[in-house]
Amino acid sequence: MTDHSLLSFTPTKHSESKTHKATEWQGKKTIQVNDHALPLLTDQHDVMLKITATAICGSDLHLYLNAMPGMKKGDVLGHEFMGVVEEVGSEVTKFKRGDRAVASFELGCGQCIFCKHDQFSSCDTTNPSTAQGDLYGDRTAGFHGYSHLTGGFDGGQAEYARVPFGDLNLIKVPSDLSDNQVLFLSDILATGWHATELGNVHDGDSVAIWGCGPVGILAAQCAHIRGAKQIIMIDNQQYRLDFAKSKLPYLELLNFDDTKDVVKSLKEMTGYGPDVCIEAVGFHYTKTLADKIQMALMLETDPASMLNEMILACKKRGRLSIVGVYAATVNGLNIGAFMEKGLSMAAGQTPVQAYWFKLLDLIKEGKLTPEMVITHELPLTEAAHGYKIFNEKTDNCVKVVLKPGMSA
Repeated sequence: MTDHSLLSFTPTKHSESKTHKATEWQGKKTIQVNDHALPLLTDQHDVMLKITATAICGSDLHLYLNAMPGMKKGDVLGHEFMGVVEEVGSEVTKFKRGDRAVASFELGCGQCIFCKHDQFSSCDTTNPSTAQGDLYGDRTAGFHGYSHLTGGFDGGQAEYARVPFGDLNLIKVPSDLSDNQVLFLSDILATGWHATELGNVHDGDSVAIWGCGPVGILAAQCAHIRGAKQIIMIDNQQYRLDFAKSKLPYLELLNFDDTKDVVKSLKEMTGYGPDVCIEAVGFHYTKTLADKIQMALMLETDPASMLNEMILACKKRGRLSIVGVYAATVNGLNIGAFMEKGLSMAAGQTPVQAYWFKLLDLIKEGKLTPEMVITHELPLTEAAHGYKIFNEKTDNCVKVVLKPGMSA
């Protein structure tokens, strides 16, 4: 077997005496902020960040619900974070102590064939796990705070975080932009843009987005910037739809609890069906009893119902874009309709570093306003409450940001 890794990679070392506050996964729906061994610079390319802002992502809820394999008690969560550089390794050239920076959720090395083609989320170096090979025949890059399937790295819902290959996996941000304005360069803003890239959204397109969460809302703003003429948000949480409309008045809304036939409604709203259908939901939300039963019996890991809805609704020769996280297998996918309609489909984890300089410029110009999705800012110590209200969709929660320096 060929070893494609061009750089040595060392698991994170931790202090034997010093600790910091960190958000730990302790089991299904059990989150605790505990004293955790402080991460240390482990490699000469590392950067240590003192965290100033971190967020709970919709994909973190897959971990919260124990729906994603590879979690261990005590794992530190969080892959959306930023802060101030505390320390740098001897080979770091772009950052120094005191710099303000946002971290990418995924970790590239900059040297492998995938990174050289800006496909950083497919980095062949940074994920030491072999478990993904059994599921996927290959592996993704390493991710911060996202199970041992993606390397078992400490996450950033903490006071400090190690960022491997810091020169590549951090972006320096200017002092005149707030944490809330730039934090989501780490994941959800880049993922929203990625959704529109996968769907090749362009002038005159009609776009339907399943999932009116933070990624879906930001994908809608990105689609608007790219010239989409019609953008339809689909969800069954009316407060989320209303929230999105209040931020982006050009949106059209579709509550699937209020319509018997989403496919029919979309065709009526668009004429022939959307040119682009974006899935920004993920695998643990099921719409049919058949999927719920099969998932409960482990006959499938992921539901096909939403994907089938997209296939049936999409305009002939249209494009499907999938950025919601899926774990493994689905049953009953309507591949026949997909083929006969001449659809195309693209999916994948976001290569954040390929987009974030462009996105930072759009933030500076005021064309992107990612902070609009924030509804709750909490101290890091209240992470468990943040997870609870985000998962249960209570208190009109859309997006939670945690601040280590914030008083309770």
